[in-house]
Amino acid sequence: MKKQIPPLSNRHPILVTGAHRSGTTWVGKMLTAGGQAAYISEPLNVLHRAGVLRVPVAQWYTYICEKNEVEFFPAFLDLLAFHYHFLEEARSLHSRKDMLRMGRDFFIFLDGRLLNRRPIIKDPFAVFSTPWFARRLGCKIVITVRHPAGFASSLKRLNWPFDMRNLLEQPLLMRDWLEPFREQMTALASDDILGQASLLWRMIYGTISKYREKHPDFYIVRHEDLSLDPVTTYRSLYQVLGLKFTPRVQKIILTSSSSENPKEVSPSSAHAVKLDSRTNLYNWKRRLSAPEIKRIRQMTADVAARYYSDEEWERA
Repeated sequence: MKKQIPPLSNRHPILVTGAHRSGTTWVGKMLTAGGQAAYISEPLNVLHRAGVLRVPVAQWYTYICEKNEVEFFPAFLDLLAFHYHFLEEARSLHSRKDMLRMGRDFFIFLDGRLLNRRPIIKDPFAVFSTPWFARRLGCKIVITVRHPAGFASSLKRLNWPFDMRNLLEQPLLMRDWLEPFREQMTALASDDILGQASLLWRMIYGTISKYREKHPDFYIVRHEDLSLDPVTTYRSLYQVLGLKFTPRVQKIILTSSSSENPKEVSPSSAHAVKLDSRTNLYNWKRRLSAPEIKRIRQMTADVAARYYSDEEWERA
């Protein structure tokens, strides 16, 4: 019989995932606003800290399933028990910034363990692995979706290309989900950020649609709905997850989305969560040209129609 995660005071851990640049950081931070949960950032990031997850990660969007879980499962059990690997982290230190991160992560883990907080893993790179996180680690799954043009325009603005070899070099992921896209992935130019973003969006959310057929309890929330009515949408999310939505939580959410905040983050602060959420929502309409929007729409049309109406593609 396979080992299962031990109960955490009868409270399931939470995984917040979705494509990168789809609002996962904002959602993860807001779900910890009430002090009931501890925020653990991107253990499947290829640059993650060894103290947080003691297993190296070779590719972005690593796919974990029961056929390759042998190293990952015990490492994630440690993470969910807030077991910080101090010695492994100390060996990997190279700068003052590394030391500061170690201090931050150590105290997050210590606080989570001592105060019995509920783990919230924020990790867009876990999105293809959501069934494994739900089945083997007992996670409640929250998946963020952002309009394809908003996602693509964000990557273009930040000049963040995506190397499709990260997916192509994962045989299990290709076999189980992405083989039909192999030719399209290999045909994309290395500097075609909009093409890469569009195809990546289609593959991620097409796969998520299939996952939901077997896992209807996966909670999908659109970045646009959070941006337009953050209090109502977050209140519903808190209720689904069994978290207490307090006046303090509401105040933090309103502060994070206020019209007094910047209309968009600077490229040097790409992970900032204080934004004028309503204005930021439509930045893609001025960043992208009509031909660019048309191309993104054509490349994502079959999947995007499940999440966005025709009207939500209008530039006006």
